[in-house]
Amino acid sequence: MRQVLRIGHRGAGAPAPENPLAAIKKGIALGVDFVEIDVRHTVDGVLVALHDETVNRTTNGKGRVDRLSLQDVETLDAGNDEHSPTLEEVIKVAAGRAGLMLELKVKGVAQQTVEAVREAGFRDPVIYASFLHDELTDVRAVDPEASLMVLFGRLPHAPVARAMEYRPSHVGLRHDTATRRFVDAFHHAGLLVFVYTADRPSDIQHALSVGVDGVISNFPERIGRQ
Repeated sequence: MRQVLRIGHRGAGAPAPENPLAAIKKGIALGVDFVEIDVRHTVDGVLVALHDETVNRTTNGKGRVDRLSLQDVETLDAGNDEHSPTLEEVIKVAAGRAGLMLELKVKGVAQQTVEAVREAGFRDPVIYASFLHDELTDVRAVDPEASLMVLFGRLPHAPVARAMEYRPSHVGLRHDTATRRFVDAFHHAGLLVFVYTADRPSDIQHALSVGVDGVISNFPERIGRQ
């Protein structure tokens, strides 16, 4: 039976709030192979798990996270009386329980993110992912052995060649762009293929049918094994 990895999107984003520790713990309880979180920084340079540029949607506060201090962020309710956690807090919760997929959401956080993982002594698998592909180059400069995922929205011309420019181990495709032809082409180049964010059972089944290696979902419990 082929092992298809289950990746909890922002922990396990449904119905738990996304990114707080409750969502991460829920994803782990559901048996995910990886917890996916988004990495940004506060105005005082602390790495936090937050998807949006602002805290408006996911907390009871307002403002750009990069203009708020960590103390500001920790006073905001991100759901169920939890705050948006620091990367350090996420690492502690996941250690020994699941791998981490760290999506670098802004420029300039690559080195600090790799160093945070290293300093924490995190021994489970880590995949550094980004749509900002130059950030992956910066990760590689700090950790030549790092697992890198090139994320694509719309597929560019010659997507395999484009991905290979960054010497990745993985490629992340929007689930509705994944076809057997593309998946086979990436596999032929030696890359593992993950899709995001497949929530509906029909979308998950499509991903499995075209041979992907991992599925990122808000409902990781819906992802069967092939």
